[in-house]
Amino acid sequence: MKKSQNVTIKGTKDGLTLHLDDTCSYDELKKELDRKLSNSTRVQEEQQLLSVKVKVGNRYLTKAQEEELKDLIRQKRNLIVEDLETNVITRQEAERLRQETEIVPVAKVIRSGQVLEITGDLLLIGDVNPGGTVKATGNIFIMGALKGVAHAGTEGNNEAVIAASVMKPSQLRISDCINRAPDHVPEDDNRVMECAYISDNQQIVVDRLQVLMKKRPSLTRFEGGL
Repeated sequence: MKKSQNVTIKGTKDGLTLHLDDTCSYDELKKELDRKLSNSTRVQEEQQLLSVKVKVGNRYLTKAQEEELKDLIRQKRNLIVEDLETNVITRQEAERLRQETEIVPVAKVIRSGQVLEITGDLLLIGDVNPGGTVKATGNIFIMGALKGVAHAGTEGNNEAVIAASVMKPSQLRISDCINRAPDHVPEDDNRVMECAYISDNQQIVVDRLQVLMKKRPSLTRFEGGL
């Protein structure tokens, strides 16, 4: 049974939202979009510029098709295309998302002068010696001593965290926030694994690892949480 509408136009306080069916042919979609926009009373009568959001669902559009639809809408004198939303991502985008959410295990000691930089979450089995640096676009988990520099969320992720079995860094960085090490760190034979995160007042806080279950409940990729 043929669907009655391939294009649905909804007015909002900010302008128009166009919902385009993702099961009909592209040519059918274009024809109905042109017809409905031409016949729209609001489009014809409204004198001020209207912002338009276009939602195409699960339809894959080439760049040329995207521009064709935008041009078709722009031909209506008072319409401006603000955004075109699609649920479809390219293979390159899917690969980038996979890398950003991947946990990368590395077993080595990061010595003075060495820099380890990865995309995603870093799970380092080893120490970061003074003068050594580890960087990750996601979280950093160190099963060893952190005595050098650790920079998590390098691309602006304020939710990223740093955790280490022994937390004695020369510097901690999360996104754009920096926390330099205190002048003196007391020795503690009973030291527990600690973590660092950005608090509500935009400061890096070092605390017991257990607080992450409350502070970052989305960290669930490890079974049972942290």
